[in-house]
Amino acid sequence: MKRNYFIVCALLGASFACAAVNAASPVSSKPKTTKAVSASPRVSGTPCNIKIAGIPFTKTINGAEKQVTVDDKGKVTFRVGEKKDFFCDPNNQLSNNTAPILLTKVDNTKPFTFTAKVTPEFTKKGLYDAGVLYLYVNDNFWQKFCFEQDERGNHRIVTVRTMGTSDDNNHDIVTQPYAYMRISSDTHTVASYYSLDNKNWQMVRLYKNNYPKELWVGISAQCPVDKGSVSYFEALSLQNKSVSDFRMGN
Repeated sequence: MKRNYFIVCALLGASFACAAVNAASPVSSKPKTTKAVSASPRVSGTPCNIKIAGIPFTKTINGAEKQVTVDDKGKVTFRVGEKKDFFCDPNNQLSNNTAPILLTKVDNTKPFTFTAKVTPEFTKKGLYDAGVLYLYVNDNFWQKFCFEQDERGNHRIVTVRTMGTSDDNNHDIVTQPYAYMRISSDTHTVASYYSLDNKNWQMVRLYKNNYPKELWVGISAQCPVDKGSVSYFEALSLQNKSVSDFRMGN
């Protein structure tokens, strides 16, 4: 009987001791926070002044202004040299930030939609050649949206989102020579779409808009492997509104 009494007393004493410790050291109710994308990012680019379809492109990265010509109908020819790419490889083996990019600033506190018809000149040796739309903050924080040639020679829609390092997402194969491509934001959400006819849109990527209020959108061409490539951009449009239906892209 005494033995049971002592056991009960010991358990009660331990419980009171734990309660005292917890009272002296309360657990914080504040949620854990994650650090913003940083890693000493470099903001690339120099000023330029190129107007395409009424859109003022005012920043050039890696000499893009020298790679672009615009005809009287607003068709852009974008030439790129050999081994030019923008990619932050998680293994750091294929990292490359040499692709030329032509950018225009948007106010990310307001909705926007950026659209273009993209026609790359694909070749048999042009692995990963692409015509590209960009969202850009700095060299470690961006998204590119590509009409690209893959490892099997297919031409497909590709998205790459970079926050410190890049992911790489292959989407649908497109058999015709061009695709209409669109990036849209309502300030809360960013989505990317493509269309074969500029009427019916397919959503390929959607995520939270965590970009700062100053954001750049633009066009580029890439040639990571071969000795150079050309992409054409037509029907460029930058609207101060988002798509009305984020699933359908219209």
